[in-house]
Formats: sequence, structure tokens, C-alpha cells
Amino acid sequence: MAKPIDNPCISVCNLSGDMCLSCGRSKEEIKRWKKMKRPEKMAAVKKATQRLKGRGN
Repeated sequence: MAKPIDNPCISVCNLSGDMCLSCGRSKEEIKRWKKMKRPEKMAAVKKATQRLKGRGN
């Protein structure tokens, strides 16, 4: 069985518009996280990482 994808939340929620400035996920990704399948979670984590890098973090 594949290893579960860890939730990128660091419990420092700081939303700016549609994005959490702490974990990089969108509001929709945060809302849907528990229902997402593994490939969706992997994609969300990748997008979140790219968003944070784009902010200079």
C-alpha cells in the first residue's frame, strides 16, 4: 500500500485572497483535502509548493 500524503498544513492559517500563506494551498484545496484521492493530494502539494516559491518564501 502506498504511503499516505501528509497534509501540508502547519497550523498557522493565514489566508490572503484564495491562498493560505503558510501552506500554499487554495481555499478549495483546504476544504476538499480529506476527500481527495492520493493523486489529487500529490498535485495539490506540488501546486502549493510552487505558489509559495512564487511568493519568494
